[in-house]
Amino acid sequence: MAYMLLIHEPVGQRATRTEAEGRAAYAAMEAFGEGIAARGQLQAVASLAGLDTAVRVSHARGPAQTLDGPFAEVKEMVGGFFLLQNVTREEALAYAHACPAAQWCTVEVRALAPCFEDKASV
Repeated sequence: MAYMLLIHEPVGQRATRTEAEGRAAYAAMEAFGEGIAARGQLQAVASLAGLDTAVRVSHARGPAQTLDGPFAEVKEMVGGFFLLQNVTREEALAYAHACPAAQWCTVEVRALAPCFEDKASV
């Protein structure tokens, strides 16, 4: 099965680190990802830019709306992710507990699944 580890970090947290602290955190995350890749269980990994470069698009309330970040009401942001493949739920949870980011962020574990299941075909 496939799982995604979503790294939720406080907005602005990156700016509080010194350059050395930032490089050390990034190196720890790279080493963590390399370990998963060495086991053949890493499909994708990426760090995401801060909310100042984000844009939200919605058509949910009528005409299209585009909102440039940063977003004042947001306290956390998705700072990156690891997409795991061929892992059990228990393995995904073990990776989340071992993730260096769990020391300064929240690591959310989500199974990949279709957003709609056709019950008629079941």
